[in-house]
Amino acid sequence: MKLCDLHTHSIFSDGTYTPKELLTSAKEIGLSAIALCDHNTVDGLPDFLSAARDIQIEAIPGAEFSVDYWGKELHLLGLFIPEKLFSHVTQLMEAVMERKMQSNLQLIHALNAAGYEIDYDTIKNATPNHKFNRAHIAAELTKKGYTASVKEAFQRLLSPSAGYYQEPERISVWEMLDFIVEIGAVPVLAHPFLNLNEAELLEFLPLAMLHGLAGMECYYSTYDQETTEKSLYLADRFGLKYSGGSDFHGSNKPDIQLGTGKGSLQVPYAWAAELKSAR
Repeated sequence: MKLCDLHTHSIFSDGTYTPKELLTSAKEIGLSAIALCDHNTVDGLPDFLSAARDIQIEAIPGAEFSVDYWGKELHLLGLFIPEKLFSHVTQLMEAVMERKMQSNLQLIHALNAAGYEIDYDTIKNATPNHKFNRAHIAAELTKKGYTASVKEAFQRLLSPSAGYYQEPERISVWEMLDFIVEIGAVPVLAHPFLNLNEAELLEFLPLAMLHGLAGMECYYSTYDQETTEKSLYLADRFGLKYSGGSDFHGSNKPDIQLGTGKGSLQVPYAWAAELKSAR
């Protein structure tokens, strides 16, 4: 069976692989296609598509957008973003990214005041597009020895409940769904059960479909069998196409492997083909 991975990240957001390294690794493990979905940016996609021409693997240009749904943070994947419209995505996300960077700056200042000596410019300059998120801050805290792992950094210092992080204003889920459809990409709800429970999904999904939601992630690295079955059931109930991905971040999530997640993930390539047909 041909396989794919429809959710990965590169150094252009909070992953540790370059777009070319992602493609090379995907080819080596036998994947037929891979989607790059960096957080709120398409900056890595030109390199991704260029490298794919030599590596001869299907490269699916995408992005993962953080959006607001009644005060809750949801994540939407935009898959098969047309190359000629990358600039439209960048333009829309400029204001969102500015608010995000201000939030990062405030977070670092709060951590500095509490005695955690990390530097904004050092973290920013370590990324190719000078954009970063809390995962980069978590990695720096771990590098400095303040936390034992990125996971601990999030749990102990970087969650809103810790008191240092103030969430930035996000674009609404409805506006982003409309935009993804407008540019001819395919909107997919990422890891739905990480953000909403079943009752909330039953309320959200029919509304989202009115705005063009085409699919949802049914196979995901951290899902157990029960959650996978619930995801497939909900997708079937509302006529949504299946999607799946590892959410690979390289060494920033060392327990998640490209293509296979925690070891058993297998996303059929046919799902990518079905999603592409929804454009």
